[in-house]
Amino acid sequence: MNSPLFRIIAPKAKKNRDDEELKRLRLELKRSIGSVFGRSMAIREVDTGSDGSPEIELVNLTNPYYDIEQYGITFVASPRHADVLMVTGPVTCNMVTPLCKVYEATPSPKWVIALGDDACGIGIFKDSYAVIGSVDKVIPVDVKIPGNPPIPIDIIKGLLELIEKIGKEGY
Repeated sequence: MNSPLFRIIAPKAKKNRDDEELKRLRLELKRSIGSVFGRSMAIREVDTGSDGSPEIELVNLTNPYYDIEQYGITFVASPRHADVLMVTGPVTCNMVTPLCKVYEATPSPKWVIALGDDACGIGIFKDSYAVIGSVDKVIPVDVKIPGNPPIPIDIIKGLLELIEKIGKEGY
């Protein structure tokens, strides 16, 4: 069995630049959340008409590779427990009232992130008869994370941008 025909040659693992960037973002995330929020940041995701791709990327944030929950970021089911609303998709005509109700139910201080091209008002549905448009046409938005869909590293960068903004405003 020592014949070269039966030997399996495994390729050497390459160092990915994304791994290094992710490592740096994780350290910054841990430091930032601790200094601004104390222990954790709770996010309530609101789908106002997306195609589902931003939600898939949000789920990817909780997988073992990104594992943002270990840094204190959790997703909650109720807006009453949320610090941040993360809105995906263009705001469809029938989602204006529910979005406003979720926004009102979120305790102050509250922040809003528009996630994805459609939520930012630059997606393919922006001029559709069935949508109002971007999230900022209905409720105030603090951070926009474009992409169709945005990759998890971009979402982490957007969260860090929000945390930095909150730290500067002194909440």
